[in-house]
Amino acid sequence: MSGPFLARVPRGLLLLACIVLIALNMRGPFVGVAPVAGAMQGDLGLSPIELGLLTSIPVLCFALFSPVASLAARSFGAEFAITLTLLGVLAGVCIRSAGGTALAMAGTVVIGLAITVGNIAVPLIIRRDFPPRRQGTAMGVYTAALNVGAFLTSVATAPLAELAGWRVSLLATGILALAGAVFWALAAGPREAFLPTAPVLADTPRHAGVRTSGWLTAGLAAGFAGQAFSYYAVTAWLPSYLGEELGMSASAAGAGSSIFQILAIVGGLGVPLVAKRMSTTAVAVTLGVLWLTVPLGLLLMPQLWWLWSVCGGIAQGGGITVIFIAIIQLAKDLAAAGRMSAVVQGVGYSVASVAPAAIGFVYDTSGTWTLPLLVITGSVLAFFAGTVLSVRKVPRPS
Repeated sequence: MSGPFLARVPRGLLLLACIVLIALNMRGPFVGVAPVAGAMQGDLGLSPIELGLLTSIPVLCFALFSPVASLAARSFGAEFAITLTLLGVLAGVCIRSAGGTALAMAGTVVIGLAITVGNIAVPLIIRRDFPPRRQGTAMGVYTAALNVGAFLTSVATAPLAELAGWRVSLLATGILALAGAVFWALAAGPREAFLPTAPVLADTPRHAGVRTSGWLTAGLAAGFAGQAFSYYAVTAWLPSYLGEELGMSASAAGAGSSIFQILAIVGGLGVPLVAKRMSTTAVAVTLGVLWLTVPLGLLLMPQLWWLWSVCGGIAQGGGITVIFIAIIQLAKDLAAAGRMSAVVQGVGYSVASVAPAAIGFVYDTSGTWTLPLLVITGSVLAFFAGTVLSVRKVPRPS
């Protein structure tokens, strides 16, 4: 982070600004498909399966290519990896809006691959460039910005599509990628941003880490899998539940489910603050309890859906934050952090990619929401157990 154009900006503030801009581009480009799905289906003649692929392909990329993304980030340098992410998102957005079904699919794949690289590279930058006492805060800002980007895209896409069409609406998400790429080039410097560099894998003494074991990585992978499955299942089916069980209109159910999304900002920013006053284990237990209120609350007291959405929103934003904090704090060096992150995300997103279809199948088979909610309860318990057992060695910020 040595760009001459922004040399007068405090380094920590510059880093945080970069992280926010990067994160804003890492969920919105594929979340934005849902609000214009009907228009895309009518214009391109997409089958239901093809339409589903436009939102599931990025998650499949996260699952399948995390190891490759980790290798790229560690081999070519984190700065160059972030450039690949931002320019890849921009290219994918343009390709997706340029033609028919084939280009829509191809552009979605490019977006998924680009974001996969960013998923790995950003935690490595936070581990490398922030002191341990600031890493939790930086990670909280990152996960909060992920949700802000998704929320803003979801809100803005449909109105813009009504004015200018779905192609222009989805293409507009590339503006953030372009802005991010320009800012990143100025902040990191053109040489570091656009040329692969020799990676720095050794940490300074401030990054002691621990001697991680396979069981620790497996526990975090199980926790992340439970977190991701629960998140994608609730995101996909909460509007349908609210409509069928409580008689809400489609617009009201969509607005109601947005509570679950926007409250993730509170969880992402709140975890680092709470972790300064209590152990990471206690934080993980609290998040697990909050997560459990979603499926159990909807089963037992569905009329309080708004309360369970608030609790679940905080839990899902905090859950991903505490897992990534554990990865960057527990890994003994940057190389170990990259490998651990790739395994945890690869396993987690593999499980998450089947969540919407699995819950839909269980619902169609059973004919009620009871069994699907029990399945989500099981995935939340996996998050609870895997995360709590794995984060016990994470030091409390000083």
